[in-house]
Amino acid sequence: MESFLNKLKDITTFIFDVDGVITDGTVYVTESGEQFKSFNIKDGYALQLAVKLGYNVCAISGSRSKASLYRLNSLGVMDVLVGAHKKSDNFNSYLESKHVGPLSTLYMGDDITDLAAMKLAGLPVCPADAAEEIKAISQYISPFPGGRGAVRDVIEKVMKVQGKWLNDEAYSW
Repeated sequence: MESFLNKLKDITTFIFDVDGVITDGTVYVTESGEQFKSFNIKDGYALQLAVKLGYNVCAISGSRSKASLYRLNSLGVMDVLVGAHKKSDNFNSYLESKHVGPLSTLYMGDDITDLAAMKLAGLPVCPADAAEEIKAISQYISPFPGGRGAVRDVIEKVMKVQGKWLNDEAYSW
């Protein structure tokens, strides 16, 4: 655990998968084909706080969900890459655009489509209910499932190690 906590000191960039990480992966579909997703308010709080404090925050999704785009944008997360077929390419392009290296990047994924990108990240992590292959390469497994606090868990840990959690700067609205 000590080595994991040491790595948190250098994190400047958070990249999250959407379905199964920021949401619990459930999609509700009406008879007309409209889709609905559920988002955790505490995860949302942590995401907007990370943006406010100057972290790079990106979401990469294979889906093209308007609900996900709307929710993340409303939290200040403007780097939302949807329709991603090869997340490792999106990962590399994003880091290049922000001029950051992989060692300062935490990537939280939950399923096989995240595997290649997670292997590139300095700190691959996952929710409690991630696929076994993802758990096997993760340096931290949150005790919380996707869409139920896993995002808040890792953002809060990074901020606490860096002295930014409960810091006056974070709460001056």
